[in-house]
Amino acid sequence: MYLYLIQHGESKSEQEDPKRPLSEKGTRDVEKVASFVSSIEVESIFHSGKLRAWQTAEIFAKHVKAGEGVSEKDGLAPLDVPAIWAERLKESDKNIMLVGHLPHLGKLASHLLCGNPEAQVVNFKMGGVVCLKKQEDKWAVEWMVVPEML
Repeated sequence: MYLYLIQHGESKSEQEDPKRPLSEKGTRDVEKVASFVSSIEVESIFHSGKLRAWQTAEIFAKHVKAGEGVSEKDGLAPLDVPAIWAERLKESDKNIMLVGHLPHLGKLASHLLCGNPEAQVVNFKMGGVVCLKKQEDKWAVEWMVVPEML
């Protein structure tokens, strides 16, 4: 099973737009990364309820193969407890993509990789993808792509 963790792209400030959609740079960065990883196949792309996460998920959906498409899912907000998704992932063997925010994604990755959500194992970048692979109930970092690499 592969798990793709994506931090939303750069968004506008709250002063520019209280809904905080992706900025032009954020949109460009996400498009660049999504295009680069276009060979990915996932069952579903899940995102938080925030506009910038939804926009990021939709851009990825244009480039990767997502059998069940894009949908909003609980447990992906910035301050949500990472154990929610860690438990859900125990029962899954399907490749999925989660689009969310910090600190949640960092804590989820740390929880899966070393059992300690506070360990800060992965440094996420806006618009970047971290691929984790699960084998026999153990997780490992497979690869990471950030906009600055492309």
